[in-house]
Amino acid sequence: MLKTIKNKLALTLLPILMLSNGSAVAEQAPQKSAIPEKSINQSFTLDQAIDYALSNNPDLQIASERISQAEAQLGVALSAFYPQVTAKVGYDHSNNPAQVFSMIVSQRDFNSNSINNINTPGYRQNFRPEIIGKLSLFRGGQDYQNSKAAELGIDAAEFERSTVRNALIEAVTASYYAYLAAQEAQKVAQDSIAAITSELKQSKLRYESGTVLKSDVLSLEVKLAEAQEAEIRAANGIELAKTGIATLLGLSTDHAFTVASASSELPEPKMTASFNNLLELAMTQRPEVKAAATQVEIAQAKLKSEQGAYLPKADAYVSYGQNSQSPGFSSSKDNVTAGVSVEMDLFSGLETKNRVSAAERKAAEARETERKTKLAIEQEVKVASLKLEEALARMRVTEASVAAADEALRLVNEQRRAETVTVTRYIEAEVARNKAHSNTIAAHYDALSAEAALKKAVGDWK
Repeated sequence: MLKTIKNKLALTLLPILMLSNGSAVAEQAPQKSAIPEKSINQSFTLDQAIDYALSNNPDLQIASERISQAEAQLGVALSAFYPQVTAKVGYDHSNNPAQVFSMIVSQRDFNSNSINNINTPGYRQNFRPEIIGKLSLFRGGQDYQNSKAAELGIDAAEFERSTVRNALIEAVTASYYAYLAAQEAQKVAQDSIAAITSELKQSKLRYESGTVLKSDVLSLEVKLAEAQEAEIRAANGIELAKTGIATLLGLSTDHAFTVASASSELPEPKMTASFNNLLELAMTQRPEVKAAATQVEIAQAKLKSEQGAYLPKADAYVSYGQNSQSPGFSSSKDNVTAGVSVEMDLFSGLETKNRVSAAERKAAEARETERKTKLAIEQEVKVASLKLEEALARMRVTEASVAAADEALRLVNEQRRAETVTVTRYIEAEVARNKAHSNTIAAHYDALSAEAALKKAVGDWK
């Protein structure tokens, strides 16, 4: 049971990671515990376990960090709409007539001697401190489409966190009830061991006195070995379930905590709606559906951004600085240049064409992913509803079996006092009675787990 729960959680979280933006890289940050250390040594009820997991589970923390990454990516995309200002200092030393003449003019030192020495100017140096401002006027709509994709990326990251939250609550709930069911199985095994051990002791005494057959003693020894084996499996199941809960809570296995027993009045699981209504609700609520639709919009925006490379680009720029032969600054030698440049790629070696083609394929992939996500959710809702119906039916059957098991034990006990049945038959009836009571509780836990799986399938905990 625990292995199934772990596999379900792993399969649920896998598409989440595939839908996330793999290009964003998280910055390293100091780890901090969301829950005080002193609260670890405590007993968790189901609600407490869910609250702790929502605060401390690493998958949910990772999803929160991805939202921050997406917000930073939006800031990067919006920076294209702001002016870019650069400060720089240049130094040139040359005897090239053309460059020296340009230096003389820029430094405001041109005179008649400059013409006489134009071919043999000698060496001259030029210091050029300047501030350059640049503003993108038009880039074929690429900046707008990139910012739109970045905004949608935040929505996708938030849907991812909702998906993790939905799956996490269901996994904690299922693990909690699996733990309680394993405890019930251990209790049945221990009760069986106690009953068989007591009867075996008496049977050995009666065998020694010659009133019981050797076969009866051997049968009881076989039953005792079977009960001990069942107790070992149940104890191991408890530890495995507890380990699974610790992982979901974000605790290491060496941290001490206990799982509180459920209250005597367990909630009554039930089927709340028909399959068609549940499916419609899932398609409306499930964050995976919204995330897949958002990924389609992101792919479309990126496609339009790539197509914008076919259009011209226009930039405005301004430069303010000075030219002089020595470091320093003088307003009498400052120079200002302002202008607008327009450029357009005429041939880029088919790079633009191939980038557009790749974006088209990416958009087609996103649409197919959306369709696949909807089909997977439809199947999940169907399976979850069928399993809940099965669990509810099993719960009704086990409740009916309790009365039959109690009556069977009463009749066998009367037959035993009349010495018309073997001791083995009495032990079997007593173990069956204990198991029927335990199966009723375990079936109730299974039905609650199935109900939680259906709630997750329709997105109740988004």
